[in-house]
Amino acid sequence: MIRTIIRCLREFKLPTIITILFMTGEAVIEAVIPFITARLVDNLTNDIAMPVLLRTGLILVVLTLISLFFGGAAGATSAKASAGFAKNVRHDIFEKVQTFAFSNIDKFSSSSLVTRLTTDINNVQMAFMMMIRIAVRAPLMLIFSIIMAYIMGGKLAGTFVVVIPVLVCGLLVIAKYAMPAFHRVFRKYDRLNESIEENVRGMRVVKGFSREEYEKKKFHTAAEDICADFTKAERIVALNGPIMQICLYFNMAFILLVGSKIIINGESEINVGEMSSMLTYGFQILMQLMMLSMIYVMLTMTAESVKRISEVLQEEADIHNPENACEMVADGSIVFENVSFKYSQKAKKFALSDVDIKIPSGATVGIIGGTGSGKSTFVQLIPRLYDATEGSVKVGGVDVRNYDLNVLRDAVAMVLQKNVLFSGTIRENLRWGNADASDADLIEACTLSQAHDFVSAFPEGYDTMIEQGGTNVSGGQKQRLCIARALLKKPKILILDDSTSAVDTKTDAFIRAGFRKFIPETTKIIIAQRIASVQDADLILVMENGRIASVGTHDELMQTSEIYREVYEQQTNGGDNDAA
Repeated sequence: MIRTIIRCLREFKLPTIITILFMTGEAVIEAVIPFITARLVDNLTNDIAMPVLLRTGLILVVLTLISLFFGGAAGATSAKASAGFAKNVRHDIFEKVQTFAFSNIDKFSSSSLVTRLTTDINNVQMAFMMMIRIAVRAPLMLIFSIIMAYIMGGKLAGTFVVVIPVLVCGLLVIAKYAMPAFHRVFRKYDRLNESIEENVRGMRVVKGFSREEYEKKKFHTAAEDICADFTKAERIVALNGPIMQICLYFNMAFILLVGSKIIINGESEINVGEMSSMLTYGFQILMQLMMLSMIYVMLTMTAESVKRISEVLQEEADIHNPENACEMVADGSIVFENVSFKYSQKAKKFALSDVDIKIPSGATVGIIGGTGSGKSTFVQLIPRLYDATEGSVKVGGVDVRNYDLNVLRDAVAMVLQKNVLFSGTIRENLRWGNADASDADLIEACTLSQAHDFVSAFPEGYDTMIEQGGTNVSGGQKQRLCIARALLKKPKILILDDSTSAVDTKTDAFIRAGFRKFIPETTKIIIAQRIASVQDADLILVMENGRIASVGTHDELMQTSEIYREVYEQQTNGGDNDAA
């Protein structure tokens, strides 16, 4: 897990190493200063000469300035290293997600991925900065201070034998009870973000049903739940302060009482300067233990974030480019050979079963069927968004698993019912289909998709800004723009997954007529609920329960398919037969 995330350090290894060196230098100097100060105090009691006093004072000033330089330089290099490290982690997660197949994406909710890219990475960034600064300085200062304390104070240093185990035990107990609470918090963050995302996306539905109070209550409950867990965890972690204070004051009292008794009774060679340095070293030791306890708490919180980030980075994409991949799609012919598919190996039921169909290049194919009949699953296997569990899918005579993924997907354009438009101009959105498309190409594609007229009616035409999610255009306008975007790819296969559901029947007919006239060589697959949208197709598939129940033209299916005939009669007769 740690090895996975530390690979993201890359070009920021050098600033990290430099930070560690600076912190090492600062720790050495901080440990030496009390030693020199103790010698100065002893010399003052022995009528030290002024030149010696000035020289010692100058040494202390120089050491302090060097320590200050090391600390400041370490701050600058650690900021660069931690920010760069976080940038690389964020970049690697985003790039990893882009390689995921739909089956991989199904394992992570969008809200969870957002939390991992924001909150979790921020936690890791802060922890990394503490690790290369405090986690380097504190142990070194601790070791140096203990060594110097034993050199200077002798048996007075025995106080640390009591203090250090007490602190360590306290930290372990705190971590034991705080860790589960932090673990729950990050899972609840995912649910909170999911609630926010759903509410923002469905704001019109919320207002339409007057459910604002319900949504507020749901959000308040999730927020209160997180607050309760964080409060519990922070309450436990807060015990670290009192434990540290008790040990600090115990240490000071022990050194003052025992040290003073030793000096007064003349029981050893210890003097005032050495006792004062013992107080300083004792304070340093306890402060470094406090720093280590802070790091321990931070790492306790960050461990869950590291785990969640590593889950994404270690996730292996289910779909890979094959070796010696085919680099050209010959035509738009499609063949399903004994294809069965289920979304998970653990799933008990197949979403598609025993599908056998041959579609010639350039054909127009209609697909109808009820909800859950497998229509969308069927077309998602063509561009290899999922891989068939059994059997094979061939495009242009080649198994889709043998194609280079980019080549295959460039040859297949999909327009979904809920396609997305991105923030930017209409022109920029259309050029997602072809970055090099000319204005003439844009107009041609929009004319074909019946979008040119309404785009031209906008004051700024193709330079009209699309708001986030396409909220400033209607559902039908959005679908037509998405169809135009797909046409700009000049695909060999065009898949419309119920993507004309928001346009009127007249516009739908114009779009289909344009397809027949302008892209006759493109294989067109149209999933629709309306029989009128597929009635003139060369081939119509009727799907039921993940199987192809019937195949044929409109006239043939009217004679042979009871399902098709019932749907047709319901739609053409307005459901009168059912009402009767």
